[in-house]
Amino acid sequence: MQRNTLTPRTPRMKSARVGRGGKRGKTSGRGTKGQKARAGRKMRPEIRDLIKKLPKRRGFGVNRARTVRPRTPGTVINIGVLEHVFSAGDTVTSAVLVKQGLVRLRGGKMPSVKILGTGELTKNLSLSGLSVSASAKAAIEKAGGSVL
Repeated sequence: MQRNTLTPRTPRMKSARVGRGGKRGKTSGRGTKGQKARAGRKMRPEIRDLIKKLPKRRGFGVNRARTVRPRTPGTVINIGVLEHVFSAGDTVTSAVLVKQGLVRLRGGKMPSVKILGTGELTKNLSLSGLSVSASAKAAIEKAGGSVL
């Protein structure tokens, strides 16, 4: 095998040069006149006209769905729910709440949980790693529990 005997497997395809005499002269396969017959012709895509006709939602951030990561609010739980589910002296964390079925994982990750002060609490519970509202913290400490 010599270098001068090698040939490519696929031959080089040259694009036909039109409009320079020969078999493709005059209109060069473009028909006659009009927008499509012009050099450098660019037709506006039809889908673009459809997009322009669609109603747009106005306001800050409403059309930025693909550029801005959405804020995922934390899961909220009232102290009245903790009263029914847990017994006195229990430690409440986000992992325990997932295990009890009160909170679901988000994308395989532990969600942020906030405890709110709606309801009655009589058991002393120890909360750790959770954000707690002021009214919930007062109710938990009144019942003899603690917030870490």
